[in-house]
Order: sequence, then C-alpha cells, then structure tokens
Amino acid sequence: MQSRRPTRQISLGDERTGIVRIGGDAPIAVQTMTAGFTHQIDATVAEIERYREAGADVVRVAVPERKDTEALGEILAQTRVPIVADVHFHFKRALEAIEAGVHKIRLNPGNISDRDQVNAVIDACKERGIPIRIGVNEGSIIERKDKQRRAEELGMYFEGHRSGHLLALMIAKLEEYLDIFDARGFHDVAISAKSMDASLVIDAYTEISKRFDYPLHLGVTHAGPRSTGAIRSVVALGTLIANGIGDTIRLSYASDHVDEVKDGLEMLYSLGKRERKGAELIACPTCGRIQVDLFTLVQDVERVLAKEIELPIKVAVMGCVVNGPGEAEGADVAVFAGDRRGIIYVQGEKVANVPEAEILDRLLAECRSFQDRVRRGEAKLGEKRVDIVPPDPIGELGSGVDRIKAGLVEQVTVGRTD
Repeated sequence: MQSRRPTRQISLGDERTGIVRIGGDAPIAVQTMTAGFTHQIDATVAEIERYREAGADVVRVAVPERKDTEALGEILAQTRVPIVADVHFHFKRALEAIEAGVHKIRLNPGNISDRDQVNAVIDACKERGIPIRIGVNEGSIIERKDKQRRAEELGMYFEGHRSGHLLALMIAKLEEYLDIFDARGFHDVAISAKSMDASLVIDAYTEISKRFDYPLHLGVTHAGPRSTGAIRSVVALGTLIANGIGDTIRLSYASDHVDEVKDGLEMLYSLGKRERKGAELIACPTCGRIQVDLFTLVQDVERVLAKEIELPIKVAVMGCVVNGPGEAEGADVAVFAGDRRGIIYVQGEKVANVPEAEILDRLLAECRSFQDRVRRGEAKLGEKRVDIVPPDPIGELGSGVDRIKAGLVEQVTVGRTD
C-alpha cells in the first residue's frame, strides 16, 4: 500500500450541509448521482436523502433544462449534503445553478464551443468560491476540431501501449481544458478520466497523477449493473487507491445508486482509507458442513445491524466449527453453529448456547449490549481475548459427547499457546 500522493485541496458545501474537503489530506470522499428528473423536486429530495443516509458525502444532479435549475433552490433548502450540478451543453444552466447556490459544478468545456461562455462560468464560480470538476470520458474525447498535434506527440510516448491512442487523447484534452482555467487564474478544479475498461482507467489515472496536482475523481463509466459494475469498479479504483492515487470516487451502476455508496465505502473501509461506521459483518461462504440455515441468518443479521449498530463492531457468523473459530478470531461478537444450535462469544468469552431459532435474537442482543458497554467505557473495540473452545461436530453440539467423555476424542482449544 503506497502513501497517498499530494494534491491541491478543494472544498464544497456550507454550514447547513457541512464542508466536504477533497484532496490534500482529506479522507477520500464518496459520491453518487441521482437517477430521476431533477425538476421533480420531492422525488429528487427523497432520492438524495437515501444516498445521504447510506453514507454519500456528495450527490450530483443533472440540470439539462431550465426547469431543473429552477428546482435547485428548493432542493438545496431541503437537503443536507453538498450538491453538484452536472452541466454539459448549456453554459446558462451552469450560471443558473450557481445563482441557485449549488456547491460545485461538473462542466465539460469541450461541449461548449464559445470560449467566452466557458469563461463566464469560470468567473462566476471564482466569485462565489465554487469548485469545478472537469473530465474526459473514453466516449467523449474524439476530436470535433483539428487538435491532433499534441495527441500525436503523446501517442509517440505511449506507442506500443494497448490503449496508447486513448491515453494520448485523454491527456491532451485535459491539458487543453486546464489551459482555459489557468488563463482565468482559477485552480479550484478536480479532474477525471473515465472509461468502461478497468485497465485503461488504471493506466489513465496513473499517467494523469504524474502530470497534474489537482485532486482526482475516480470512476469507471457505464460499468453495467452491480453484478459486473462492482467488479470492474473495485478492480480499477481499488488498485489506484492502493497505489496512493485518488481523492474522491463514484462507483457507477445501472441499478440502485444506494449500492454505489455502500460498495464504495466498503472498498475504502477494506483498504483502511476511511474510518468504518456501523458494524462489520464477516461470514463463512458455507459448505456441506453447515448445520443451520446460514444464508437466511446472515441476511437477517446484516439487515438489523445496519439499522441498530452505529459503532464499528466486528460481528462473525460462522456456519460450522471447522474453520469458524480461527476465521473469527478478530471479532467482537461471534456465533458458531453446530447441530441446529449456536454458541455465542463476546470478545472470546462464551456467553450463550442456544437453539437455531434463538440465534438471531440472542446474537443481536449481545451486539446491542456490547455497543452500550463500549459507549459507557466498560469495553473497547478490538480488545479480543481469543480463548474459544469450538463446538466440535462430534462434541458438545454433535453426537460424540460420550466419545469425548471416554477420552476417545481430544477437544481442541483455538488460539492457546500453553
């Protein structure tokens, strides 16, 4: 894991939403975008609130029409997370969004042919202290004008690379855009370079990070439904973040955008780039050794933990006792299933042995109790005294009690060195 590369820092938000900082030493921010029509105010506000509750730091809305920017004032008054206005073809939409009080602009200068119009947007943002994200997507960088010289020069640099021509175009286009902002003395800029190709995304941001010190917005564009989009996005973004590249992210799914937020946060948690909020659930993948309905149990536990547990308690749900005790050593609360029963431990101490029907309620009760004790200062997260005697299938929960008593089977204690 490499150290985060140094970048400039931009800020967005206000006293009501809170200030979100992107770049520098700020935590990597998670973004998403609304899927409905922005001018449908109530639906848009409700959608934004769902994303905020899921953990989104920033939410973007599209404003392709005047009726969308007219709705921004009411939307901003009712939401509690910084809002970005997505502008592509009409510079007036950007000016209207700025006037409405939006917190950031997403602008594509290449889609606005009149340089004076682009400058008007830049100057308005500069006056209000509003940052701008500019970017290039694989599908939108084909030259509409004769701008090939720089691309050809870069093409020679990337000669032999599988996507060398696209890298050259992306960097040339970003340079062209940034020259516009530099000429206006405007540097509150974030940049992005997206593709549906995870490998190209890794290569593009790696090269861009060598050339520019602006904060980078990472993403894999049109990645597909969650089933494929999650893999493509996490492969690309996880690789970049592990290499110290990236300041804010969006996972893009053709499905519920709440999942974009949840999966983005989980990726950052897993890489140690954000402090976890809420419980961390680990569970075995199941096999022919399980003796309870583990799939249903895990789903029920996950659902309730998300609603009731706010501290980063590590909870383990294991379907058998072969690997469970070892795999759950780092858990604060754990259950190991046996013959239609479950033994529950809290930081290595056995607290219950219950039938399958009672596992869920008792496990959740122990999670709530442990959270309360942590809040009162009576327990600490991560203080694990691992001294778990697993319920061997032929032992306490199985059919071999008599064999154990007769000394025919040795009971194993996990984690002991004495």
